[in-house]
Amino acid sequence: MDALEAVGLSKTYARRGAPVRALDRVDLAIPKNALFAFLGRNGAGKTTFIKVAATLLLPTEGTVTLFGHDVVADPASVRPLMALVPQEGKLFFHLTPREHVYEYLRVRGVSKESATSRTDAILEAMGLLSHQNVIALRLSGGLQQRTLVAMVLATEAPFLFLDEPTLGMDPFARRQVWEVIRRAARRGSTVLLTTHYLDEAEQLSDELAVVEAGRILYRGTGEALKATVGREVRLQFSGGVRPEELEPFGRVFADRDRVVLLTARASVRELTELALSRGGEVTVGPVTLEEAFLDLVGRGIGEDES
Repeated sequence: MDALEAVGLSKTYARRGAPVRALDRVDLAIPKNALFAFLGRNGAGKTTFIKVAATLLLPTEGTVTLFGHDVVADPASVRPLMALVPQEGKLFFHLTPREHVYEYLRVRGVSKESATSRTDAILEAMGLLSHQNVIALRLSGGLQQRTLVAMVLATEAPFLFLDEPTLGMDPFARRQVWEVIRRAARRGSTVLLTTHYLDEAEQLSDELAVVEAGRILYRGTGEALKATVGREVRLQFSGGVRPEELEPFGRVFADRDRVVLLTARASVRELTELALSRGGEVTVGPVTLEEAFLDLVGRGIGEDES
C-alpha cells in the first residue's frame, strides 16, 4: 500500500463567475518513506493538492487516500497520521518558538516528557536555540517560518506535508532545514514537499513531479528530467549576440538582459568567441533543472499562473 494515492482528483473554483480548474484529473501514488517534491509555478495547483490531501479542502471529483484512509470519508483517521506546514502560515504573536513547538506536541497527545525532549532536539537542529524564548512578534519572517517547520517536523508524523517550507529563509537557513527534512525521511516519515525553488526540489527529492495548470506533466528524478532536454551544454550570454542568431544552434530562452542557449559541446567555442569579439559576456555550464522546466512547461518557474 502506498502512503498516498490520488485517483482522478479534480478541483474547480468559481472565479468572477467562471469555473477555474485548479486540479485536473490528477493521478498520483507516493510510496511509503519517500521524499517527493511537487515543482511548479505559483498557481499551478500544488497548494490545492496539499489542501485536499490534508483534509482542508473538498475535491470536486476523484479520491485521495492516506495510508488507506479516504481523506473525505474518514478525515478523523487521516489527521493523526499527518502534519502540515501551510504556505505562509502564521504563528501566535505572543508565544515563543519553544512554546509553539511544545504546545503543538501536547495538543497532538505527546506526553510532557517526550514533548520536552523533542522540543529541545528540534530547536537545536533548526538553529532556533538562541531565539527560543523570543515572542513571535519580534522574530524575523525567516525565523517565524523556521518555527512553523520545527513544529511540524517535531511531530514525527508518518506523513509530512511541507508547502513551501523554506519561503523567506536565507540560503544558510534553507540548507539547515533541508538536512532536518532529510533526517525526518530517514527516520521513516513520508514527505510531500511543494516548492518553486528548483535547487530545493533537486537536492531533497527522491522523485519530483512538475505540476502545471492542475496537471502533472512529468514524474521522475531531476536527472532524468534534465536528460529530456537533449542538449549537452548551457550558455548564458549578456550582450554580444541576438537571440535570433542563436536559434540555429539549439533551444534559445531570452529573459530581459540575458539569453540562454542549450546546445551541443561542439558549438561552444564558436559562439563564445563570437560573443566575446562583440564585447559580450558568456558563462558555460551543464544544463540545469531550470532549463529542463522551461523546456517542459514553456515558461519560467517564476512566472505566476494567470
